[in-house]
Amino acid sequence: MTAVITTTSEGGPTYKPAAEPVAGAKRRWWVPYLQLFPGGLWLVIFFAIPIAMLAQSTLWDPAGSLENGYELTWRWQNFTDGISTYSDQFVRSLAYSLIATVACLVIGYPLAYAIALKAGRWRNLMLIAVIAPFFTSFLVRTLAWKTILSDQGWVMDALRLTPFFGPDDRLLATPFAVIAGLTYNFLPFMVLPLYASLGKLDPRLLEAAGDLYAHPIKSFFRVTLPLSMPGVVAGTLMTFIPAAGDYINAELLGSPSTTMIGNVIQSQYLRVGDIPVAAALSFTLMAGILVLVGLYVAISGTDEVV
Repeated sequence: MTAVITTTSEGGPTYKPAAEPVAGAKRRWWVPYLQLFPGGLWLVIFFAIPIAMLAQSTLWDPAGSLENGYELTWRWQNFTDGISTYSDQFVRSLAYSLIATVACLVIGYPLAYAIALKAGRWRNLMLIAVIAPFFTSFLVRTLAWKTILSDQGWVMDALRLTPFFGPDDRLLATPFAVIAGLTYNFLPFMVLPLYASLGKLDPRLLEAAGDLYAHPIKSFFRVTLPLSMPGVVAGTLMTFIPAAGDYINAELLGSPSTTMIGNVIQSQYLRVGDIPVAAALSFTLMAGILVLVGLYVAISGTDEVV
């Protein structure tokens, strides 16, 4: 039985039993579970069951086919075959997505800072400019980059006027084009969490740092950056994870030498028809990203995301 502490007119504490919960409150223990049911059902249908089916297909016999079906033979060799054959594509995907994430952070942090703390009445207009690319299709935006970086485009015409580019040099079908496409397409995923985090920053903290004669650079690294770390963590995760599995940028802006693991998975599923190896590659990519994300969140020292 619980007790409630009260104070008498003489100042001494007295104790009296707390009121017992009414019978109706006991019957409503299931209300929180009922509120969780729609979300839980959604996760089970669209996440847990597909993941379980994907895990099962990684152990099928590759000798099967979609027409004749696959036999579950617990063939773990699908993982070793896929990783050993496509290790270069795995490394390339992680490297490209990491470089694109760093580029998004370098470009996105000053932009988010300006929108959150300096934009004033232009804030809404700048936010619209950030999310405006979402109004068009991902594919159309990438095709636009293909036109911009083409050998006959104005960018290459301008670069060939410099001593660094010869008549046979090009940007399209190079790692630069793929990383530039990833950076452009996923930049809003970095800016918006940073803006949300910086928007919560109390300006009085920066004023206090200035009153204590802290240099603006020092106040940034001692006040602004630590308080915006939840936005940095959220932005880097929202950029790195989809970029690592992307295949459209490498397909349209790259070449066979810039193929990412997403292109291999797409090809194995839709062209080759090797479902077990494609599933093993997908599962390996997902597991690798989860491990990297866990390490990153642990190293960043923050459990709060935006």
